[in-house]
Amino acid sequence: MSSSSVTRPGAVTFKGNPLTLVGNEVAVGSAAIDFDLTCYGPNGMEHICKADLLGKPAIISVVPSLDTPVCQTQTKVFNERLSALGDKVTALTVSLDLPFAMNRFCGAESITNMKVGSDYMDRSFGTGWGLLIDELKILARAVFVLDAAGTVVYAELVSEVASEPDYDAAIAALEKAVAA
Repeated sequence: MSSSSVTRPGAVTFKGNPLTLVGNEVAVGSAAIDFDLTCYGPNGMEHICKADLLGKPAIISVVPSLDTPVCQTQTKVFNERLSALGDKVTALTVSLDLPFAMNRFCGAESITNMKVGSDYMDRSFGTGWGLLIDELKILARAVFVLDAAGTVVYAELVSEVASEPDYDAAIAALEKAVAA
């Protein structure tokens, strides 16, 4: 059974309403699943894949849409908290927002410590990482930390999509991966 045919009913809620996630849950200790995200960079449309995160610890912050207050807060908090780690880490925000909108948000909000990648083309990140909300066709809120080799060392699926993640736990996991 492919990961995209697996469904997990009631895996998350949105304002208390149970929703179904498509794809298998990504577990701590597993290898990060490859992906192909689109971003808008200095040379136009570019791609980000798992290989771009390897070589140093990475944090992947997944949000439903940067056009919502909780997602904006999540991105701003991680951007600010990551400044202390500098170039020791790679940081990526993933959503289904169009690359142009993501780029505009990052420019307007001075998001400089995180790359942004859009899964709008084929939702392969969403299904591969088990985060596509079947009923809404957006991504669930989650945070992953990878070690330099691409192994998942921290995973948080935020059970209520409208809630913020555990920033302290994610940053602690990232700092531990940097120190390893």
